[in-house]
Amino acid sequence: MATHKITPAEVRFWKKVRGDSNGCWVWTGAHGAKGHGTFWEKPDFIGAHVWAYKTLIGPLPEGTEIDHLCRNPPCVNPTHMEPVTHRENVLRGEGLPAQRAKQTQCRLGHEFTRMNDGRRRCLICKRRWHQLHPTHRQPAS
Repeated sequence: MATHKITPAEVRFWKKVRGDSNGCWVWTGAHGAKGHGTFWEKPDFIGAHVWAYKTLIGPLPEGTEIDHLCRNPPCVNPTHMEPVTHRENVLRGEGLPAQRAKQTQCRLGHEFTRMNDGRRRCLICKRRWHQLHPTHRQPAS
C-alpha cells in the first residue's frame, strides 16, 4: 500500500482551514478582494480553493474555473466546488451579468420574446422612443 508523504505546503495549508456548521472548510488565511483565500505556492499565489481542488481531486479540465456551489468564497471544500466555464460561473453568480441574463422583461414590463429578435432589448420601447424623438437619426443597419 502506497503512503502519502505530507508536504510542507500541505502542513501550511491545513493550519489555515476550519470547518463550519454548513460543511464548508473555511479558509482563515489571507483573502483576495472577492473573498477567496490566497495560498502561496511557488512561484506565486494561487486561490486556496483551487489548490485544495487540485490537491484532493486533480487538475481542472482545460478551459474551466471553480464555481463555489455553496456560494461561500472562503470555502476550500472540494465537494462544494464544480469546474465550469467562465461564462457558466458568471451566469450562476449574483452580479449584474447574471441578473440581466435572468431578466424576462424590460423595465416597463414588456416580455422579451422572439419579436425582440432574440436580443436582450425591447423593440416596443425602442419604437416608442423613436416616436417621441423623431429628429433622432437611427443608425444605418
